[in-house]
Amino acid sequence: MVPNKVFFKLDTEWSALHLPTRPNGFAVLIIGDKTNFVEENTSFWIQNYARSQILEYLKDEGYTVFYSNLYGANWGNELSVKLATQLYHIVMKREILNKRIHILAEGMGALTAMQLSKKLQGEIRSMAFLNPCIDLAAHIENERKSKFFYKKLIKELAHAYQLEDREVESNIHKLIPQNQLLPFPDIPIRIWHNTNEKTYTPEIHSKKYQTDNKMVKLSYHISENTYAFSRSIGSFYKENEREL
Repeated sequence: MVPNKVFFKLDTEWSALHLPTRPNGFAVLIIGDKTNFVEENTSFWIQNYARSQILEYLKDEGYTVFYSNLYGANWGNELSVKLATQLYHIVMKREILNKRIHILAEGMGALTAMQLSKKLQGEIRSMAFLNPCIDLAAHIENERKSKFFYKKLIKELAHAYQLEDREVESNIHKLIPQNQLLPFPDIPIRIWHNTNEKTYTPEIHSKKYQTDNKMVKLSYHISENTYAFSRSIGSFYKENEREL
Protein backbone atom coordinates (compact mmCIF):
# COMPACT_ATOMS: atom_id res chain seq x y z
CA MET A 1 0.00 0.00 0.00
CA VAL A 2 1.35 3.43 -0.95
CA PRO A 3 1.58 5.73 2.14
CA ASN A 4 -0.50 8.92 1.99
CA LYS A 5 2.20 10.94 3.74
CA VAL A 6 5.98 10.80 3.75
CA PHE A 7 8.45 12.47 6.12
CA PHE A 8 12.06 13.01 5.13
CA LYS A 9 15.04 15.14 6.08
CA LEU A 10 16.42 17.87 3.84
CA ASP A 11 19.63 19.36 5.20
CA THR A 12 18.88 19.34 8.97
CA GLU A 13 15.16 19.95 8.57
CA TRP A 14 12.24 17.54 8.51
CA SER A 15 9.89 17.92 5.57
CA ALA A 16 6.51 16.35 4.80
CA LEU A 17 4.74 15.27 1.63
CA HIS A 18 0.98 14.54 1.68
CA LEU A 19 -0.42 12.54 -1.22
CA PRO A 20 -4.12 12.68 -2.18
CA THR A 21 -6.19 9.59 -2.98
CA ARG A 22 -7.24 11.05 -6.35
CA PRO A 23 -4.49 13.42 -7.54
CA ASN A 24 -5.51 16.37 -9.70
CA GLY A 25 -1.93 16.93 -10.89
CA PHE A 26 -1.39 20.18 -8.97
CA ALA A 27 0.69 20.82 -5.85
CA VAL A 28 0.56 23.26 -2.93
CA LEU A 29 3.67 24.32 -1.01
CA ILE A 30 2.84 25.44 2.53
CA ILE A 31 5.20 27.94 4.18
CA GLY A 32 4.22 28.32 7.81
CA ASP A 33 4.44 31.01 10.46
CA LYS A 34 6.89 30.91 13.39
CA THR A 35 4.67 28.40 15.25
CA ASN A 36 5.03 25.97 12.34
CA PHE A 37 7.01 22.77 12.94
CA VAL A 38 7.71 19.48 11.22
CA GLU A 39 9.04 16.46 13.12
CA GLU A 40 9.90 12.88 12.21
CA ASN A 41 6.29 11.71 11.90
CA THR A 42 4.04 14.68 12.61
CA SER A 43 3.67 18.41 12.02
CA PHE A 44 1.84 21.57 13.05
CA TRP A 45 -0.46 21.16 10.04
CA ILE A 46 -1.46 17.71 11.28
CA GLN A 47 -1.82 18.54 15.00
CA ASN A 48 -3.52 21.94 14.82
CA TYR A 49 -7.26 21.43 14.24
CA ALA A 50 -7.90 24.44 11.98
CA ARG A 51 -4.80 23.81 9.85
CA SER A 52 -5.56 20.09 9.58
CA GLN A 53 -9.01 20.94 8.22
CA ILE A 54 -7.42 23.03 5.46
CA LEU A 55 -4.87 20.29 4.75
CA GLU A 56 -7.54 17.57 4.51
CA TYR A 57 -9.70 19.73 2.26
CA LEU A 58 -6.81 20.33 -0.14
CA LYS A 59 -6.04 16.59 -0.24
CA ASP A 60 -9.72 15.76 -0.82
CA GLU A 61 -9.65 18.17 -3.78
CA GLY A 62 -6.71 16.22 -5.20
CA TYR A 63 -3.80 18.48 -4.28
CA THR A 64 -0.38 17.12 -3.40
CA VAL A 65 0.76 19.15 -0.38
CA PHE A 66 4.31 19.58 0.87
CA TYR A 67 6.19 21.71 3.40
CA SER A 68 9.29 21.87 5.61
CA ASN A 69 10.29 22.98 9.09
CA LEU A 70 12.47 25.63 7.35
CA TYR A 71 14.69 26.21 10.40
CA GLY A 72 11.82 27.31 12.64
CA ALA A 73 11.42 31.07 13.18
CA ASN A 74 13.40 31.98 10.06
CA TRP A 75 11.78 35.39 9.42
CA GLY A 76 12.37 35.05 5.70
CA ASN A 77 16.12 34.55 5.88
CA GLU A 78 18.17 33.34 2.93
CA LEU A 79 18.44 29.79 4.29
CA SER A 80 14.65 29.38 4.32
CA VAL A 81 14.38 30.54 0.71
CA LYS A 82 17.19 28.22 -0.37
CA LEU A 83 15.70 25.19 1.39
CA ALA A 84 12.19 25.89 0.04
CA THR A 85 13.70 26.02 -3.47
CA GLN A 86 15.45 22.68 -2.94
CA LEU A 87 12.27 21.15 -1.56
CA TYR A 88 10.34 22.24 -4.65
CA HIS A 89 12.83 20.57 -7.01
CA ILE A 90 12.92 17.35 -4.97
CA VAL A 91 9.12 17.00 -4.95
CA MET A 92 8.92 17.77 -8.68
CA LYS A 93 11.41 14.98 -9.39
CA ARG A 94 9.64 12.52 -7.11
CA GLU A 95 6.02 13.07 -8.18
CA ILE A 96 4.25 13.48 -11.51
CA LEU A 97 2.94 17.03 -11.11
CA ASN A 98 2.37 20.22 -13.02
CA LYS A 99 5.57 22.24 -12.53
CA ARG A 100 3.68 25.43 -11.70
CA ILE A 101 2.66 25.21 -8.06
CA HIS A 102 0.37 27.05 -5.68
CA ILE A 103 1.71 28.50 -2.44
CA LEU A 104 -0.09 28.77 0.89
CA ALA A 105 1.90 31.02 3.26
CA GLU A 106 0.98 32.02 6.79
CA GLY A 107 2.37 34.87 8.91
CA MET A 108 6.11 35.30 8.46
CA GLY A 109 5.95 32.57 5.79
CA ALA A 110 4.91 35.31 3.36
CA LEU A 111 8.43 36.79 3.63
CA THR A 112 9.94 33.54 2.35
CA ALA A 113 7.19 33.07 -0.24
CA MET A 114 7.72 36.48 -1.84
CA GLN A 115 11.45 35.90 -2.18
CA LEU A 116 10.80 32.39 -3.48
CA SER A 117 8.83 33.93 -6.35
CA LYS A 118 12.13 35.39 -7.52
CA LYS A 119 13.94 32.05 -7.30
CA LEU A 120 11.22 30.04 -9.03
CA GLN A 121 10.49 32.35 -11.93
CA GLY A 122 7.51 31.07 -13.88
CA GLU A 123 7.00 28.09 -11.53
CA ILE A 124 4.51 29.71 -9.13
CA ARG A 125 0.89 29.62 -10.27
CA SER A 126 -0.69 31.58 -7.41
CA MET A 127 -0.06 32.56 -3.80
CA ALA A 128 -2.57 32.47 -0.94
CA PHE A 129 -1.57 34.35 2.22
CA LEU A 130 -3.08 33.85 5.69
CA ASN A 131 -2.59 36.78 8.08
CA PRO A 132 0.72 37.58 6.36
CA CYS A 133 3.71 39.49 7.66
CA ILE A 134 4.60 41.49 4.56
CA ASP A 135 6.51 44.49 5.94
CA LEU A 136 9.14 43.17 8.35
CA ALA A 137 10.45 46.63 9.31
CA ALA A 138 6.91 47.82 10.12
CA HIS A 139 6.26 44.67 12.16
CA ILE A 140 9.42 45.22 14.21
CA GLU A 141 8.42 48.83 14.89
CA ASN A 142 4.90 47.76 15.87
CA GLU A 143 6.25 45.20 18.37
CA ARG A 144 8.07 47.97 20.26
CA LYS A 145 4.78 48.62 22.05
CA SER A 146 5.33 45.49 24.11
CA LYS A 147 8.73 45.13 25.76
CA PHE A 148 8.35 41.35 26.19
CA PHE A 149 7.31 40.58 22.61
CA TYR A 150 9.82 43.04 21.17
CA LYS A 151 12.71 41.45 23.08
CA LYS A 152 11.60 37.98 21.96
CA LEU A 153 11.35 39.13 18.33
CA ILE A 154 14.83 40.68 18.42
CA LYS A 155 16.29 37.40 19.71
CA GLU A 156 14.53 35.43 16.96
CA LEU A 157 15.78 37.84 14.28
CA ALA A 158 19.32 37.76 15.66
CA HIS A 159 19.30 33.95 15.53
CA ALA A 160 17.74 33.82 12.06
CA TYR A 161 20.16 36.32 10.54
CA GLN A 162 23.24 35.34 12.58
CA LEU A 163 23.58 38.71 14.29
CA GLU A 164 24.12 39.86 17.85
CA ASP A 165 20.95 41.16 19.52
CA ARG A 166 22.36 44.69 19.57
CA GLU A 167 23.02 44.56 15.81
CA VAL A 168 19.44 43.86 14.76
CA GLU A 169 18.06 47.40 15.08
CA SER A 170 20.82 48.97 13.00
CA ASN A 171 20.28 46.34 10.28
CA ILE A 172 16.46 46.26 10.14
CA HIS A 173 16.21 47.62 6.60
CA LYS A 174 19.05 45.38 5.43
CA LEU A 175 17.58 42.07 6.61
CA ILE A 176 15.42 41.67 3.51
CA PRO A 177 15.90 44.24 0.71
CA GLN A 178 12.54 45.79 -0.17
CA ASN A 179 12.81 44.75 -3.82
CA GLN A 180 12.88 41.10 -2.71
CA LEU A 181 9.40 41.50 -1.17
CA LEU A 182 7.74 42.45 -4.45
CA PRO A 183 6.75 39.25 -6.32
CA PHE A 184 6.43 39.20 -10.07
CA PRO A 185 3.36 41.25 -11.03
CA ASP A 186 1.79 38.39 -13.00
CA ILE A 187 1.38 36.12 -9.93
CA PRO A 188 -2.21 36.25 -8.59
CA ILE A 189 -2.24 36.80 -4.82
CA ARG A 190 -5.18 36.43 -2.45
CA ILE A 191 -4.90 37.47 1.19
CA TRP A 192 -7.21 36.17 3.92
CA HIS A 193 -7.10 38.02 7.22
CA ASN A 194 -8.70 36.66 10.37
CA THR A 195 -10.95 39.29 11.94
CA ASN A 196 -9.38 38.50 15.34
CA GLU A 197 -5.76 38.68 14.16
CA LYS A 198 -3.59 40.92 16.37
CA THR A 199 0.01 39.98 15.55
CA TYR A 200 0.16 41.01 11.89
CA THR A 201 -2.42 43.76 11.61
CA PRO A 202 -3.85 44.38 8.12
CA GLU A 203 -3.24 48.12 8.40
CA ILE A 204 0.55 47.75 8.21
CA HIS A 205 0.68 44.59 6.10
CA SER A 206 -2.18 43.44 3.86
CA LYS A 207 -3.96 46.72 3.13
CA LYS A 208 -0.74 48.49 2.23
CA TYR A 209 0.34 45.61 0.01
CA GLN A 210 -3.03 45.48 -1.74
CA THR A 211 -2.78 49.20 -2.55
CA ASP A 212 0.66 48.72 -4.12
CA ASN A 213 -0.23 45.65 -6.22
CA LYS A 214 -3.29 45.33 -8.47
CA MET A 215 -2.94 41.51 -8.55
CA VAL A 216 -3.64 41.34 -4.80
CA LYS A 217 -7.13 40.73 -3.41
CA LEU A 218 -7.89 40.99 0.30
CA SER A 219 -10.67 39.16 2.17
CA TYR A 220 -11.59 38.83 5.82
CA HIS A 221 -12.76 35.62 7.47
CA ILE A 222 -14.01 34.30 10.79
CA SER A 223 -11.80 31.56 12.23
CA GLU A 224 -14.75 29.40 13.32
CA ASN A 225 -15.89 28.83 9.73
CA THR A 226 -12.94 26.67 8.69
CA TYR A 227 -14.76 24.69 5.98
CA ALA A 228 -16.02 27.73 4.09
CA PHE A 229 -12.58 29.30 4.43
CA SER A 230 -10.92 26.16 2.99
CA ARG A 231 -13.36 26.14 0.07
CA SER A 232 -12.52 29.77 -0.62
CA ILE A 233 -8.81 28.91 -0.88
CA GLY A 234 -9.63 25.94 -3.14
CA SER A 235 -11.76 28.12 -5.42
CA PHE A 236 -8.92 30.64 -5.72
CA TYR A 237 -6.50 27.90 -6.74
CA LYS A 238 -8.94 26.47 -9.30
CA GLU A 239 -9.41 29.92 -10.87
CA ASN A 240 -5.71 29.88 -11.64
CA GLU A 241 -5.57 26.39 -13.18
CA ARG A 242 -7.31 27.21 -16.45
CA GLU A 243 -3.95 27.54 -18.16
CA LEU A 244 -1.65 24.58 -17.57
